[in-house]
Amino acid sequence: MSIPLWLVAAYFAGSFPTSYLAGRVAGIDLRQHGSKNLGATNVYRVLGWKYAVPVGLVDVAKGAVPVLLASAQARQGSWIPVIVGGAAVAGHVFSVFLKFRGGKGVATAAGAVLGLAPTSLAAAAVVWIAVLTGTGFVSLASITGALTFPVAVRFLAPDATNVFWVGVALAAFIIFTHRTNIVRLLSGTENRFGRRAQAGPKEP
Repeated sequence: MSIPLWLVAAYFAGSFPTSYLAGRVAGIDLRQHGSKNLGATNVYRVLGWKYAVPVGLVDVAKGAVPVLLASAQARQGSWIPVIVGGAAVAGHVFSVFLKFRGGKGVATAAGAVLGLAPTSLAAAAVVWIAVLTGTGFVSLASITGALTFPVAVRFLAPDATNVFWVGVALAAFIIFTHRTNIVRLLSGTENRFGRRAQAGPKEP
């Protein structure tokens, strides 16, 4: 398959509106509840684990599956799986099905790099868990985890230049998608993980 087709396919896979559909199943529009973000964290805060776990798993798969399929057809060291992963993350954040709105890209980015450098992802996940446990802030954990990934690649897979640079790009992109969270962190108004939001009445 040509590179443009890979990118289009990955973008549409990433665009699949998992959180939005979960909200509709529950009878609400998540764009109007909680943080109004269409990511697994807001699904948890509004709807609970019952919805958040499957949403998170599907969001991870949206990044992992396109990358693994592209990797199976590309030569080792190819940039194709790397840019396919980036396209999937872009689709999640700017979903064509939701007027180019979406989540913040963390779960889908984790899925993408799972298919590229699983050991480095594991290192980033350890940092993510440590920061979340220590602070209670998902946003801070996501930012530090994203920043850790390219550093881990540099040490654990120094020859994977393509993965390192996509890690840098994804870290910068995740910082961008968390810009409002950063403002709230600095002002002391960011919500901690575990604090549930009120879902409000179901929509007709």
